[in-house]
Amino acid sequence: MIRTDPMIPRSDMIRCVLCGDPPCSAACPRGIDPAGLLRSVWFRNEQGAALRLPDGDPCAGCAASCEGACVRPGQVPIRELISRLRTQVKPEAETPVTKNEDRLKCDFLGVPLENPFLLSSSVVASTYDMCARAFDLGWAGACYKTVCSLDIHEASPRFSAISGDSGGIIGFKNIEQLSDHSVAENMETFRRLKKAYPGKLILASVMGQDEKEWGLLARMCEDNGADAVELNFSCPNMSEGGLGSDIGQVPELVERFTASAKRSCSIPVLAKLTPNVKLMAPAAEAAQRGGADGIAAINTIKSIIGVNPHTYISSPAVHGRSAVGGYSGNAVKPIALRFIAELAADPVLSGMHLSAMGGIETWQDALEFILLGAQSLQVTTAVMQYGYRIIDDLKEGLSMYLTEKGFSSVGEAAGLGLDTLSATTDALERDTVVFPRFDREKCIGCLRCVVSCMDGGHQAIRVDENRRPVLNGKKCVGCHLCILVCPQRAISPGNKRVRPIRN
Repeated sequence: MIRTDPMIPRSDMIRCVLCGDPPCSAACPRGIDPAGLLRSVWFRNEQGAALRLPDGDPCAGCAASCEGACVRPGQVPIRELISRLRTQVKPEAETPVTKNEDRLKCDFLGVPLENPFLLSSSVVASTYDMCARAFDLGWAGACYKTVCSLDIHEASPRFSAISGDSGGIIGFKNIEQLSDHSVAENMETFRRLKKAYPGKLILASVMGQDEKEWGLLARMCEDNGADAVELNFSCPNMSEGGLGSDIGQVPELVERFTASAKRSCSIPVLAKLTPNVKLMAPAAEAAQRGGADGIAAINTIKSIIGVNPHTYISSPAVHGRSAVGGYSGNAVKPIALRFIAELAADPVLSGMHLSAMGGIETWQDALEFILLGAQSLQVTTAVMQYGYRIIDDLKEGLSMYLTEKGFSSVGEAAGLGLDTLSATTDALERDTVVFPRFDREKCIGCLRCVVSCMDGGHQAIRVDENRRPVLNGKKCVGCHLCILVCPQRAISPGNKRVRPIRN
């Protein structure tokens, strides 16, 4: 069975920097591409990596030249990680890797897609050459960076981020605006892309300044080869009022401008909505009334990252000032999932295509959006951090999952998680307690569980003479904080008991 809890956690390869043009693979005398294997582990496709290994021990008798060639020589245990793939992961990998990607085929409002993965409207899809390289690597299409008639001059710097212990980006902030190419230049790019890549989806993001221009831009995109139009009602970084997320917060404007675009073109139209609202359904229903064929969500969340304690300026600092900007990355995925579930569960929106984005890095991230109703997926921040190459593990991991579950298509999995989800906690069962179970062999006696339970829980764990945790069942309420904080993954859900009735 494909595991959702990785046997080789990212922390075990924390010193690997996921190089471009990796010297470790170039140095491998056996030709097994260690960098590709480690990258698959990083992107939660460890079983795919294990199954790509040749039979036997490919590292037997090798002097580990890969580790010597590493940009951090001797700091990344490449041979050990490959050995663990062979001895720990491969024996449990029951679903074969296949080059047949038919299960990934899906439909985008009548336009066939070879897989559900698209570049989202941003810098990653802003030139012909960039889109062409992504298409060559296997992306099914791109939502091109928003076309507008505005005179765009970007600030420098315009990115900042919050990093995790691994050094990778958790949350990403941008103050970037729309395409800085002219409308004519962007139309030429659409024509070139459609001619060179007729089987790829060209989704044209547009933003008009008034009702007439929304329609004009939509028609121009259709005339120049776009397969569908995405209306940008959600950019949080517009310097002029009444644009971007200012529109997405007013359902009446969403309906009016959507209707203008629909009257002006015959290709599918999606409304890209802002998460900077309490509920997204009112704007989505307004888009539907305006004739939208689908909804794209979410765009970035208005945010502030950091305040320098010496200059008192938040990041990114631009000549002594900063601004509220858009937050993205894996940190926003829980919020994005919430909005996608809200839209998918809305009966008024039944039948509308949902194109989801917001923190997708791995095939498991993508699957979560599919299970909550998404039919296509858009990615930006992970590409900015890791490159277009992530498509390999996105496709392979999702294909293996669909194969294992017996699904013949992505569509068969869409929405399967909705019936188990409630908008509030009122519907949840509250009569049982699920105790934690401690694995004595994995436990190293760090006592993190004891500290967290004592200071953030219910004082239900004590320490024995061997520095091992012992549960007090009379105090434990089954909150599972101890499971979450354990660095060894030595605690798991255990037995259930009926909660005693209070007098």
